[in-house]
Amino acid sequence: MSRIALTGTPGTGKTTVSELVAEELGIEVVHLNEAIREAELFEDRDAERDSLVADLDAVEAWLADREPDGAGGADADGGSGRDVLVESHLSHLLDADRVIVLRCQPDELHPRLRERGESEDSISENAESEALDVILAEAVDRHGAASVWEIDTTGRDPETVADDVAAAIEGEIDPRVGVVDFVEYL
Repeated sequence: MSRIALTGTPGTGKTTVSELVAEELGIEVVHLNEAIREAELFEDRDAERDSLVADLDAVEAWLADREPDGAGGADADGGSGRDVLVESHLSHLLDADRVIVLRCQPDELHPRLRERGESEDSISENAESEALDVILAEAVDRHGAASVWEIDTTGRDPETVADDVAAAIEGEIDPRVGVVDFVEYL
């Protein structure tokens, strides 16, 4: 079994793409933000950002508890042989075999986040983070460039992006980092 992190700045298309990939490859998707809320895997609330502060140790333990223990139907490595796709802007901060970072031009993020009801401060913060490659840099720092795939979603339909994500999961495309540059936004 492999754990694949599907991450990216809010608004890059993670949730939509994860569902399409799950359908295409028949893999399980964990929507981590939902799990953090529902299983109370957080240590605090950030009132200023109206968000929860995840307890990453608790999240890691929760994910480990969900993984097969080697009983019944396990493969030679003790896993079920079935991949799990962990979708969240935090998933790259967890253990993963592969990390796929969805990227989107910051000017395209603005209307996506506005449509979701995000505050102007949140929109600006996320657009700036995207332009500065924050999530990509964190993913490469934690997992190494050989385990990270950067995929641009700008101006692309979710099905096409899902095909690229599936190709990364299946090993049909090599890891790629540094192929997207939004620094001109700043």
